[in-house]
Amino acid sequence: MATYIVAFEVNDDDRKEKFKEYLRSYGTYCPINANCWAIKSQHDSVKIRDHLNRGLDPNDRVFVIRSGLEAAWRNAYSDDNSKWLREHLSNA
Repeated sequence: MATYIVAFEVNDDDRKEKFKEYLRSYGTYCPINANCWAIKSQHDSVKIRDHLNRGLDPNDRVFVIRSGLEAAWRNAYSDDNSKWLREHLSNA
């Protein structure tokens, strides 16, 4: 399974919550910040984008990229999030 970074701008609170439910459905995920999450999936970026696209408005934005071999960050939401990122982004 690969790790993907999903950045998004969803302009409605109800749609945004539904979008986050779709992200959680991958089972292995970590919020990076309010509009960017990391997920693990066996699917490619196009399939992930299409899955997440359900119910979005034409003005909403989604960017899905397969994680590379390096990552750096500052001020993760929590120690657990920082640990998750360290474990999953370095082995993407």
